[in-house]
Amino acid sequence: MEENRPMDLSSFADGAQYIAGRLSHGTGPEPFDVVNPADGGTVQRVRLASTEDVDAAVAAAAAALPEWSRATPGTRAAALLRLSTVLDERAAEFAAVETAQTGKPIKLSSEFDVPGTIDNTAFFAGAARNLEGRAAGEYSGDHTSYVRREAIGVVGSISPWNYPLQMAAWKILPAIAAGNTIVLKPAELTPLTSLMFARACTEAGIPDGVVNVVTGAGRTAGEHLVAHPDVAMVSFTGSTAVGRRVAELATAGIKRTHLELGGKAPFVVFDDADLDAAVHGAVAGSLINSGQDCTAATRAYVQRPLYDAFVAGVAELFGTVRLGDPRNPRTDLGPLVSFAHRDRVAGFVERARSHGATVVTGGAAPTLGHDGTDLGRGAYYQPTLIIDAAQESEVVQGEIFGPVLVVLPFDSDDEGLRLANDTPYGLAASVWTGGVHRSLRATREIAAGCVWVNDHIPIISEMPHGGYKASGHGKDMSQYSLDEYTQIKHVMQDLTGSARKDWHRTVFGDRG
Repeated sequence: MEENRPMDLSSFADGAQYIAGRLSHGTGPEPFDVVNPADGGTVQRVRLASTEDVDAAVAAAAAALPEWSRATPGTRAAALLRLSTVLDERAAEFAAVETAQTGKPIKLSSEFDVPGTIDNTAFFAGAARNLEGRAAGEYSGDHTSYVRREAIGVVGSISPWNYPLQMAAWKILPAIAAGNTIVLKPAELTPLTSLMFARACTEAGIPDGVVNVVTGAGRTAGEHLVAHPDVAMVSFTGSTAVGRRVAELATAGIKRTHLELGGKAPFVVFDDADLDAAVHGAVAGSLINSGQDCTAATRAYVQRPLYDAFVAGVAELFGTVRLGDPRNPRTDLGPLVSFAHRDRVAGFVERARSHGATVVTGGAAPTLGHDGTDLGRGAYYQPTLIIDAAQESEVVQGEIFGPVLVVLPFDSDDEGLRLANDTPYGLAASVWTGGVHRSLRATREIAAGCVWVNDHIPIISEMPHGGYKASGHGKDMSQYSLDEYTQIKHVMQDLTGSARKDWHRTVFGDRG
């Protein structure tokens, strides 16, 4: 392992709010510690936002809106392209801070989170110049009709703690590419890379007030932002339960909503699948980011001829996963985001045990890492494999959000697909088969916003990400996300020059 040098976090001494192009301290009543879950140490002490700070951020966004919304697509695109360069130049710093505040392995931060964010930024630089609308035409015969696609206004966004940098980018980039301004509230557990991203926007030449960040608690800063009368649209990523509250507040203000909520992704293995590929896919898909991924493989349904071999293969491969210091490039699995969340995950496992499920491997907090790290100081939890759970049980139906995979058998194809759809969620799924007809049927019938075939997890900037059912509505990434952040105006212009139109007869009759 390379020598770990201390990060330069001195800039955050100026505060954890980014309003109108500068860092400032929150005016909330108490300080808050951003904690490294790998060892329980404080990464940065910050003062959280009050409702007055949210008001200031929304005012800054509203003041910046007229100029930014009227900027040409080329101007906005050029700024985003410069932003991608700034992010690329600081990639190592972003990765180090992301790992410090989340505990995710440095290889995940540096090979997935940061490059994905840079690629998203470059994509939206191009997408900013491609706002499509219906071709102009004389649909009535006497008028030319055309469509304007316009910015919505100030967007209030709330991003989660599991992918702080990427989720901040997924909120900010399409919003500002379409000409909106934004106030982002990151999770107070992990605000640092969101603040760094906002500062990079300023360095790239994006005007002050276009991108603002308020670090505060959900029940104060978050709810105030969602309900703010000057916020025209709300975008939220997080649990379905909190999403319902966000929708309730937004609906009261007749605001547009974009909700990316919980998931419980099925991993369906048919009896003609490549067993080795399915086993490796299940381990990687269930353990990425310590299972703290709304698209993670959490419930595997395996057709009975492969079931025993699949369980044995996953158990064996789980045993090779290296837990340790997340700064070590050889570490595969870091801690969960907090001790409270670790205890929540452990509670799911213990309740499953008490209701007759079998824990094949894992099911406890580890003590020693592959590199000698004292894991007892951190919020670590072992990769955990569970069988013998009932389909209706909490561990199958509920979003655990940890390194836990539940495996259940099925017999017929009909049964496997029925079980895959048998939760309230519909964010993502995967099917594993060597048969084209099986894959076509499964991708048609599984109710999820993304269905992978013979893989699980990959995402790309050009394709949309979003859910069905209780997993929310709206799309992140891709050209489709720009639709979420624009509104359509029909312009209809008279061609005749006549003061008296034919349709006026409906009012004036024979007096026209």
